[in-house]
Parts: sequence; C-alpha cells; structure tokens
Amino acid sequence: MQALSQLGTGQHAVIAAIEAEESLFHRLSALGFRVGKPLSIMRRANFNGPLHVRLGTTDVILRSNEASHIRIQAL
Repeated sequence: MQALSQLGTGQHAVIAAIEAEESLFHRLSALGFRVGKPLSIMRRANFNGPLHVRLGTTDVILRSNEASHIRIQAL
C-alpha cells in the first residue's frame, strides 16, 4: 500500500485504510474518504502543495500532509 500523497496526477486508486488521529479521521470521513471508495488525483500544486482529489462526483482539495495518512491501492 502507498500513501495518497504519492499517487500521480490522473491515476486512479481505491482507499485501503485511513491511518490518522481521531479528529483528522472524522474530518476525512465527513469529506467522503472511506475505505473501499475509488478516487483519482486531478491536479497537484507545485512545491508539495495541496492535491485536487476526485471522490466519485465530489472534488476535494487536500493538503499533502493529510493525504499522507490515507493508504491506497492503485488500480
């Protein structure tokens, strides 16, 4: 498993696990990040900036630090 922050632009994956403290876990869950949910990286900002992630029909901007807590399996 790799971290979401390592996924390349345009690649697709499925969430395998969320390894975060409780407050971040609940925030990510509220945004739609759940185990088994497919996602893709739409864009990456320069210099380790935020990621534009698409979860189904929902677009979310996520910090790289937060994305590093989400484990994925690439498709």
